[in-house]
Amino acid sequence: MSAVLRIPDLAAPELSATQRAIHAAAEKQPVAFQMERVLDEAARATGLSDFGPDDFRERLAVWLESFDADATLSAVGRHGAFRECLRHASTRLRLVDYIKRHPDALREKIERPIIIVGLPRSGTTHLLNLIAADQRLRALPYWESLEPVPPPLDVAGPDGEDPRLARCREIYEAQRQALPLLRNMHDMNPEHIHEEIELMGSDFSTYTIEWIATVPRWRDYYFAHDQRPHYAWLKRALQVLQQQRGPRRWVLKSPQHLEQLGPLLDTFPDATLVFTHRDPVSVISSALTMVSYGERMRCKRANPAATAAYWIPRISRLLECCVRDRALAPAAQSLDVPFHELMQNDEAMLERIYALAELPLTEDARRQHTRYRKHNPRGKHGRIAYDLKRDFGIEPAALRERFQFYSERFPVRIEADAASDPDDPGVADDPVFDTAGGAN
Repeated sequence: MSAVLRIPDLAAPELSATQRAIHAAAEKQPVAFQMERVLDEAARATGLSDFGPDDFRERLAVWLESFDADATLSAVGRHGAFRECLRHASTRLRLVDYIKRHPDALREKIERPIIIVGLPRSGTTHLLNLIAADQRLRALPYWESLEPVPPPLDVAGPDGEDPRLARCREIYEAQRQALPLLRNMHDMNPEHIHEEIELMGSDFSTYTIEWIATVPRWRDYYFAHDQRPHYAWLKRALQVLQQQRGPRRWVLKSPQHLEQLGPLLDTFPDATLVFTHRDPVSVISSALTMVSYGERMRCKRANPAATAAYWIPRISRLLECCVRDRALAPAAQSLDVPFHELMQNDEAMLERIYALAELPLTEDARRQHTRYRKHNPRGKHGRIAYDLKRDFGIEPAALRERFQFYSERFPVRIEADAASDPDDPGVADDPVFDTAGGAN
C-alpha cells in the first residue's frame, strides 16, 4: 500500500529553499507580454520566419493580454506563461516549414483514431497510457508533444536517443525540483503519453492555458469562436507526426473534447470515442488540490477559494456540453466507461474498447498492457489525500447537488467524501466508494 500524503499548506504555502531561490531568480528578470518579442525570439530560435496564416495573431494577442491581466501571477508564473507562448510560436514555425518541405504530409490519412474523452482526474490518463502500451498504436509522448518537429541540427546521441527526449528530461527534473509532489498527482515524465491538444497550442486556440493562469478573457474568447479550424490544425500536426514515424492508427485523449464534440467528430468522423465518467465531486476535489498546489510557484499567493470559484463552473460547463452533445457520437462508434468499472477491471474494459474499435486484442497486446501495469502501479510515488471542506471550505453534498444533471445522465458511482471519515480519506485518482450509494 503506497503512502497517503496530505498537503497541509495549500492556503499558506511553506516554501522550500529551492522554491524561494526560483522565485528570487525570476523576479530579477521582468517579463513583458509583447507579441513582437514572442515572434522575434521564436524566429531567432528556429532560424525561420514563415508563421503561416496570420489569423493566429489575434488569438496570440488575447493570450498575451490575458496573461498580463492576471494580477495573481508571480514572476515565475509570468515567465512560465511567456515560455508557453514562445514554445508554441516556435512549433508553429517548424510545422509550417515542414509542410512546405514535405507537402505530401497532408496526404497522410488519420484513420479510425481511438479518442478518450472525459474530465481531468477521471481515469483518462491511465486508460490512454494503458492502451498506448500496445505498440500497434501511435501515441504522443510528452517529449514529442513539446517539440513535434525536430530542429534540423539535432543529432542523436551515441545510444540513438532523440535529443528532444534528453531536453524533456531536463524540463521534468526542473519541474520535480520546483513542485516535488506534482508527480504524485499527475506524473508528467518524458515518456508519459500526453494530450494531443498540446499541438493546438501552436494555433493559439486551446483551453490548456487556463491551467497555468486565470484567464477569463481568453476563456470567453475561446467560447465565442468555432474551434473547427483549430481541430483542422490539430489534424495537420498529426499528419506531420505520422509521416515522421508510425504506427498509423492513433490513440488520443483530452478533456477539452467534452465541450467540442461537434468539431472533434467533424474532423475525425470515423473515430472511436471512449467517454470516461466519474463522480464530479471527486474530480473537483482532486483537480483543485493539484491546481492549488501549483499556485505556490505560479502565483504571488495561494488562493484556494478563488481557484474553486473559477474551476467549479468551468468543469460544470464541460459536463453540460457533454450531456448536451453526447448523442452526436454514433452508438456504433462510442462507449461510456464508468470510472469505478475501469478501476475495478481495466482488462475487461479494454476488451470492450478493442471490440468497439475493431482492433484484435492479441496476446502480445495483453502482455504489453500487463508490462505497463507492472511498471506503473497506482500510487507509484505515493498518493495525495484531498478534502474539499478542509482545504476549500466547500460542502461536498451541496456541490454534488449542482452536478445532479450529470449523475442522472451517466452511470457514475458516488464516492465517499474525505471529510466524512478522516481515517479513510479520498485519494487523488484512488477512490473510496460509497457502497451505499451504488451507481446512479
